[in-house]
Amino acid sequence: MPSQAQQNEARALLGFLKDDLEAKKPDLRRLEETLSNLKLLGRDVGNVAEIYDQAGLEVLASYAFGNYPPGGRQEAMRCIANALLLLPRTHPFALKLGLAAKAADALRDANQDDEFLLSRILFLLTYDPEIDLNTLIVVHGLADSIVKHLHRHAEALRSSKARFIQTPTPALQENLVLLFNVTSAKSVQLQKFSPAVVELFRILNDSDIPSPPLQPPISLVINALANLELDEETFKQGREVESGVAKLITILEQALEKYPTAELDTIAVPLLTALRNVNEKAGPELRQIMKARLLPEDKERDLPLGKSSSLASRLLRLTTSSGLLILTEAISGLMFELSDKDANQYVKNVGYGYAAGYLMTHNIQVPESAKNTQWAGEASTHVPINPVTGQRIDKEAADSLPKMTDEEKEREAERLFVLFERLKSTGVVDVKNPVEQARDEGRFEELSDSDTGASE
Repeated sequence: MPSQAQQNEARALLGFLKDDLEAKKPDLRRLEETLSNLKLLGRDVGNVAEIYDQAGLEVLASYAFGNYPPGGRQEAMRCIANALLLLPRTHPFALKLGLAAKAADALRDANQDDEFLLSRILFLLTYDPEIDLNTLIVVHGLADSIVKHLHRHAEALRSSKARFIQTPTPALQENLVLLFNVTSAKSVQLQKFSPAVVELFRILNDSDIPSPPLQPPISLVINALANLELDEETFKQGREVESGVAKLITILEQALEKYPTAELDTIAVPLLTALRNVNEKAGPELRQIMKARLLPEDKERDLPLGKSSSLASRLLRLTTSSGLLILTEAISGLMFELSDKDANQYVKNVGYGYAAGYLMTHNIQVPESAKNTQWAGEASTHVPINPVTGQRIDKEAADSLPKMTDEEKEREAERLFVLFERLKSTGVVDVKNPVEQARDEGRFEELSDSDTGASE
């Protein structure tokens, strides 16, 4: 708990900073030390709650965005970032003082240390509904700055990979969370961030996959990809995108192995969304690669679909897990889109049993032909498949139960009749005996003495 002495010290430090501003001849060494001490005190919100008003924030901003040595500027930015994090009421003050615009301007030519702090300030300010993102993007070049820094990080990662040294930096991670927040707002200027897609795939390709896989920076790259719009320019970088998509699918495979099923309902959805975004705009060759890895193969049809150990089967099984509504929608949506958004093709690819729920909830009409026997394999080797299970009909298990004679069927019906009558007499349930109901509806006939089916 903060003491009165610490609160007084913080007030005095801010007073020194204000006096130095007015004197216009600050002692640079004392300036950095003063800002550093205020930063340390500011980590406890109680020490600075009363002094971080609009006037206090204006003093800090003068140093953060003024003509001062890097050490002093960065300490002032740390003070501001802590204030925005710990005291959300400071956000309107910061916006009124134009700190978002100043931070975006400074980000253009920031070094890595400044990039981290400026991205953190902008990231925190994007939570305020009053922030004007369109102006930041159009006037202050925020999208261009983010892409520029992503390019620098991608180059650094590629260079470090060549030296077998992985060096993801805090600045990269802060840039990625800023990109995610800015693009989450779905601004009309969203397309200005499209050049970031190729840089994100480059970063993804040159980053090691951690275990479990959905950790920063991998998870942050995926979150950003899930938000971004892809365009034709993206797919001109064929090798980068194709390699990146293959890596996304590998990450998905590892995620299914490493995370509990319940956890996948949230952490795996951005990954599936990113794959859906790629599929939406990808060319035929890349889409065929995705289909080959994400849809069941014909060789899996010796069993009902979903029974093998393939990635497609594991995804299908997840769609039947209870409580995973978001994940089920994401998986089914991806497979429907990989099926060219064609209901008949979707049923053929995954079986009507897996397809029915998605088609029904999205009011997609199912052609009657989709419910009939389908065919798998090349034209020369077509084999019939069960439309419900997706299994080859010639591989379905034969009925192992011995056939009953008509006399045995009658005895079994009588036995069931007696069992249901006994159950009704307990008073636990009140249902009509199915044998009695079948007889009343004319679906049950007494056998004649000459129709017993027994041997002489």
